[in-house]
This record gives sequence, structure tokens and C-alpha cells, in this order.
Amino acid sequence: MTHPDTPVRLDVWSDYVCPFCYLELPIIEQLHAALGPHLDIHWRAFELSPTPVRVRASTESPDRAAWTRAASPLAGQRGVTLKQPPLQPRSRLALEAAEFAKDAEAFAPFHSALFRAFFEDGQDIGDLRVLGDLARDVGLDPESLTRALEAGRYTARVLADEEEAQRLGIRGVPAMRLAGEGPVLLLTGAQPEEAVRAALERVRPGPPPDALH
Repeated sequence: MTHPDTPVRLDVWSDYVCPFCYLELPIIEQLHAALGPHLDIHWRAFELSPTPVRVRASTESPDRAAWTRAASPLAGQRGVTLKQPPLQPRSRLALEAAEFAKDAEAFAPFHSALFRAFFEDGQDIGDLRVLGDLARDVGLDPESLTRALEAGRYTARVLADEEEAQRLGIRGVPAMRLAGEGPVLLLTGAQPEEAVRAALERVRPGPPPDALH
């Protein structure tokens, strides 16, 4: 049996070109701030657009309509600055760069910087130079990052995350798997904080920490 002090594991499959993944970030951050060691968070890679394309956004496209209907209102509710980017880059390098940041113990600031660069500044996060600049901004060595990405040092990690998502039947992100002493739960979409807390209550090992209430 799991020890009462064992944290709930929260795996979050996400992509840096997914607006709803960015919109779930403040929810995850709030829960982490409240629960601390009771919640073990692992951000996992998932490419929404694995084919390397550059598609310019049209103000009359279906994506634009979905953005106006769903993403923009939710951004306002969650206090997130969100602009529809002018392009849709392949996110593989950004996801691999995030793995580099994990090893360098700078994941959290780099993770946020990637989302902001794409959704606030419209930068091409599939470009090595952009990734290098973002790395420098959070105190990482851009040359080391570039060498690691050019060598494909983190490709296997990204592919392993995506293969696990496929095994679990995950077809879109954000997707969250919660595992504790109770049943393993899978949540999809940009969930409100109350829904994630309720799921945590169901899988928590032992009495809930006071921060859950």
C-alpha cells in the first residue's frame, strides 16, 4: 500500500503550440503552489503538428473562429495574455529543448518562456536561434542547447512520451494522468482547478493535505 506521505503523480501531456495547454499552465502552477510535495508533476511531450509546416493564420479560418469562441474567453478568465500566432511551427525542437532544460534544472522558467514566446510574441519556437535566445534569457547556455538539439540528444525522450500517450489513447492535449493510491484517472482538455482538485481527492494516498480545501 502507498504510504500516506507519497505524493500524487500528475503527468501532463502538452505541446507548446497548443493554446489550451498554455491556459492550463496557471491551474497546474496554482495546484503546485498549494500542494507542494504532495503533488509530483511531470510535463510530457506531445506534438500536435508533427509534420514540419508553416501555415499562416487567416482571420476567416475555422481555427480563427475556434480561437475567438473558446481560447480567447478562457484566457480572459485565467488572466493569460494570448494572441493567435502568425504561424504554426513544428514543435519538436521546442519539446526537446524543454528536456534539456529539465536536465539543467531550469525547466519551469524555460517552460513558461516557450509558451510566452509563441502565444504572446508570435516567435517561431521551431527555430534554433529563437530557442537559443530563450535559453539565454533563463540562464541556460545557448551553445550547449544548440549542440544538444543538433545531435538529437533528447529526441528519444520526446518520442517515448508520445508513444506512451498513444498507448493511453491520448489524441489531444492537454491531457493529465493522476496516479496515487486510488484509481488512475485521465483528464483531457483545459480543466478548471476545481475539476483537477476533485480528481486529486479521488486518487490521493491517505488523508488529503489541508491545502486541498
